[in-house]
Amino acid sequence: MAQKAAPTKKTVTEDPRYVQALQSYEAGLRAMQEHKFDKAKPHFQKVMTGANKELIDRATVHLSICNQHLERPGASQFKTSEEHFDYAVSLMNVGDYVSAREHLDKLLKQNPKADYVVYGLAALDCLTGRVEEALRHLDEALRLNAQLRFQARNDSDFQNLAEDPRFTELLYPDPGAEMDSSDSMGEEEPV
Repeated sequence: MAQKAAPTKKTVTEDPRYVQALQSYEAGLRAMQEHKFDKAKPHFQKVMTGANKELIDRATVHLSICNQHLERPGASQFKTSEEHFDYAVSLMNVGDYVSAREHLDKLLKQNPKADYVVYGLAALDCLTGRVEEALRHLDEALRLNAQLRFQARNDSDFQNLAEDPRFTELLYPDPGAEMDSSDSMGEEEPV
């Protein structure tokens, strides 16, 4: 009796369709990490036409994330400026500093006296290494609302400024200095 040859089984990595799907998946991930969701989307869609269930499942999750980012509301669709600010902070938290700055700048134009927006810009400036701008925005936010001083003392977004004496002076002002400057303004010194 003649023996049947065992069917040759291609390994997954030898299958050119799998390799192509994997390359598309990786390209989609790279685009997604760069926050280019519109460019990532077709890569994940291409993976979903393949046969590898595990890759299809992963691509489906990433495609859903891309769709969520692409469908996010614009500034005019936020119900309140606080809601818009929360969205900008969420962008900061995921590292999308460019979009976060765009939203904070829009909010600041709409309400230049919003202390929380100026404070948010200070935090963003610090996170992106813009030390001078961070100090300037923080100083402005504290002038608008001195209570933010307590929040800034424990805010990890300002850790890059922790050793800067100007930052310390903003957060822990000398109470006597304010009294001295206000006392000397109304009185003349004897000659």
